[in-house]
Amino acid sequence: MRLCSIASGSSGNCVYVGSDTTHLLMDVGISGKRTEEGLRQLGLTMKDIDGICITHEHTDHISGLGVLSRKYGVPIYATKGTAEAIRRTSSVGRIDDSLFQIITPDEKCIIKDISLYPLRTSHDAADPVAYRIDYDGRRIGLVTDLGCYSDYTVECLRHVDLLYLEANHDIHMLQVGPYPYYLKQRILGERGHLSNESAGRLLSRLLHDNMQAIVLGHLSKENNLPELAYESVRVEVTMSETRYRGNDFPMYVAKRDEVSEVIEVR
Repeated sequence: MRLCSIASGSSGNCVYVGSDTTHLLMDVGISGKRTEEGLRQLGLTMKDIDGICITHEHTDHISGLGVLSRKYGVPIYATKGTAEAIRRTSSVGRIDDSLFQIITPDEKCIIKDISLYPLRTSHDAADPVAYRIDYDGRRIGLVTDLGCYSDYTVECLRHVDLLYLEANHDIHMLQVGPYPYYLKQRILGERGHLSNESAGRLLSRLLHDNMQAIVLGHLSKENNLPELAYESVRVEVTMSETRYRGNDFPMYVAKRDEVSEVIEVR
């Protein structure tokens, strides 16, 4: 199984996850053209894609969904609340209702040889989820747009081999930055986004001896820096009560506007 971030950040998110026979897109918050170009760099086309798995209906996760679904007829996996919210999003345009495959948090969904486990998240959207993706005894966790986490989050993601984790903002950069007060409060709130420090604390609870890699994603362009996110998360792990140190595991930062490295889960 492999993961590759095609785009990551508050301006658009799209992640590829797949096995040799099953190919999924996790969100399509960039244009159809950019999505197709990203897949081409992976040696794939949209005709290879078996499903588009949506976390929630915010534009930076669905902006390319209408174009791609109309052009290719790819099944769309989303919760009932998310599907209804997408239908009400005029910028996406009309999507054939038959393409929506309704998933339910905490219930397994099988797509060919991959098992998809949606888990509830705290975010200001209709019915948002994160995903655990299982294949042949391997697990990938994909967690973004998470205002806060709980023991439930940790339990759902226990023993993942690869974790794609939101590190959205540096708290100080956000507080002194140009955003209006109400938006700062939204981002900092329990239905907003994970800070670098919160990401590090969550990661500390999920580390185990067989963790193969961590990818930090969904960084804010205005309120974070790749180097800052990396270092803050690394320091948070080192300072935590876990027996692991920040340098014990490979950690990457997903690129904003270009395809990141492909990470194989073995």
